[in-house]
Amino acid sequence: MLYKELAINIPFGLKSKGASMFTHVAGHFESQILVECENKKINAKSIMGVLSLEIAEGDKITVVANGKDEQDAINALETLAVTGEIPPEMR
Repeated sequence: MLYKELAINIPFGLKSKGASMFTHVAGHFESQILVECENKKINAKSIMGVLSLEIAEGDKITVVANGKDEQDAINALETLAVTGEIPPEMR
């Protein structure tokens, strides 16, 4: 199980388009991926869950991944959070 704190640099945060991109990337992995924010924990593959957190640009979240591709999942979500773009191999 891996944990990584990420600062969200996606314009407008994880609302609509940002949430869609985040769940799209998370959905590429077999690992269970959770997002923790302000004492809430949701499934990163659930668009409704991600939207419910109301994460704004600049907010910090903790991503928890557990499974055989957990490191790849963390790396891809970190790339998205930092650049605001889906990694090329997932487009």
